[in-house]
Amino acid sequence: MSLAHDLRTDLALLLTRATVWTHARLGDAGARVLSLHPDEDPYPDYERIRALGPVVTSRLGLRLTAAHRLCVEVLRDHTRFGTMPVSDLYPTDLGLRHDGAHAFVHPIEDSFLALNPPEHGRLRRLVAPLFGPRALRGHLPMIESVVAGHLDRVAESPRFDLIGEFAARVPIGVIAALLGVPESEREDFLRWGGVVAAALDGVRSPAQLRRMRAVLTQLAEFCAELVAHRGRHPGDDVVSLLVAATPDRPALARKDLFATVQLLLLAGFETTVNLIGNAVRLLLADERARRDFVSDPDSAEDLAEEVLRYQPPIHYTIRVTREPVELGGVPLPAATPLVVLLAAANRDPEVFAEPNRFQPDRANAREHLAFSSGAHYCLGAGLARLEGALALRALFQRLPGLRAAGPVRNRPSRNVRGPLVMPVAPR
Repeated sequence: MSLAHDLRTDLALLLTRATVWTHARLGDAGARVLSLHPDEDPYPDYERIRALGPVVTSRLGLRLTAAHRLCVEVLRDHTRFGTMPVSDLYPTDLGLRHDGAHAFVHPIEDSFLALNPPEHGRLRRLVAPLFGPRALRGHLPMIESVVAGHLDRVAESPRFDLIGEFAARVPIGVIAALLGVPESEREDFLRWGGVVAAALDGVRSPAQLRRMRAVLTQLAEFCAELVAHRGRHPGDDVVSLLVAATPDRPALARKDLFATVQLLLLAGFETTVNLIGNAVRLLLADERARRDFVSDPDSAEDLAEEVLRYQPPIHYTIRVTREPVELGGVPLPAATPLVVLLAAANRDPEVFAEPNRFQPDRANAREHLAFSSGAHYCLGAGLARLEGALALRALFQRLPGLRAAGPVRNRPSRNVRGPLVMPVAPR
């Protein structure tokens, strides 16, 4: 990238940020959501949006909905509503497609997550069997071994970071094993995932843009080496299966292959990290819920579902109208961006009784939208549920006296919500 391009990009980012900030201070609901500080509680703003009506208009040119029934309608109707990267809300040439000699592949925006059917289904079907119920049953011993190994490392520590030393290590170990990544090469996953996750609600500063460019470059180099190695030395891992062409499936294009591998690397652990972190944070703040769980660790699956409802890892996603539509009685022109507030839908009083109460034995917690819905329902939902439940059960069986041991630092994102650093003591 040229210096002139960088300067233009920096200026555009600053102007966009100033526009959003100004509208937020003037009370615009959409701008408020997009400008909330990661340490702010977003739920009062979600409730204000709910009170304004089923579909709320923002001066930023987008609409928002907090209604569970409308969120489900939008997510399941790919004919009227298409996918749209959150970064498209900020129409700035960030140089994340080409930067000099580099042709970047974005692990989210270039993956099948960002595609509409039928292309979405074509790529998703390639990896879906690897995360289905039968495959998950086969992964169970490996996941239990990963969990036990990391618990062994922290159990005797007088104090440790629950996120960096356990909650992140478990899913990183699992997805790396599934993809055939050597243990010596796994240390970068957490850093890469943190940078990409922080930008899921849009790049907001020149410094963040530079971090993204660096990470996308490193991801491309890592994927190139991994794919080339698996091409020469195939195994029974996911990457080997994606690299291999068969009579029924031609070889994937480079962009599709790299985007799919990168998506599995990063999205394969980010959700679980936040599920475990949010669950422990809630349990340590609610003595009754913690006591009940310690006395009944087999309720881990129910606990995980309520955590996903009450404090989901991802708070919103974006769709765009593909034609003029009516939603909740509100007409929307074609090409209208729509913010689907998943976290707000998870506390819709029309679906959940006492929605602002954390209730691990809630009967209908699984009606949450933490994993989206419809064709783009999270491919790794089953794996995240399994990892989360196993990790939480083992953690509190091994360390029933776990307690907070310092201030929590949150992830630097308005959309990906969870603790980044969480000091705890085993007893």
